[in-house]
Amino acid sequence: MQVQQIFATKGNLLQAKKSLALAKMGYDLMDRKRNILIREMMMLNDKVRLMRNEITDAYALGYYYLQQANISTGVISNISRQVKIEDSVRLTYRSIMGVEVPSVIYTPKETSIQYGLADTNSRVDEAYLQFQKVKDLTMILAEVDNSVYRLAYSIRKTQKRANALKNIVIPNFEYTVKFITDALEEKEREEFSRQKVIKKQKEHEAQEA
Repeated sequence: MQVQQIFATKGNLLQAKKSLALAKMGYDLMDRKRNILIREMMMLNDKVRLMRNEITDAYALGYYYLQQANISTGVISNISRQVKIEDSVRLTYRSIMGVEVPSVIYTPKETSIQYGLADTNSRVDEAYLQFQKVKDLTMILAEVDNSVYRLAYSIRKTQKRANALKNIVIPNFEYTVKFITDALEEKEREEFSRQKVIKKQKEHEAQEA
């Protein structure tokens, strides 16, 4: 490690010490941010695992009901066109240590049959009601899953910056402070020695006079 274009002056020493203190403060903030984000992500990870199992089971049951409905009534695509498209979903964001994570605004409504009953049966109703449940679960999982992704991405960035501060920036400033401090101390010793020599010379000249 070498210090380039750094002159050993008290002003440069003060500046180097100030920069070192700021770098250490920055590392502490990055480390704290990383820990908070990791804790938040771990909590969401547990939720994601549970929800993925739940939604997998919900989809499996839904497709089973759908298969039974098709068998009992024929292809039900005409019936599906009578179901209204969900347009009440809204998306907003909340901040976790500066990381914007999505928040889905959606209030599950009381499920009601939206198609005619003349050409349907209980199998169609079972499939419809089950996929309403799938829709509700998908809303929640999409929010949580996307939040985990954003947090993981931010954690990687924060870790990279923290490592750069810890392993490169801070050691460089520490070396610079030591370099300038040692150089100034050496100058002081040289000046002290020079002053002693001058003092002795003056004393000797005074004695001779």
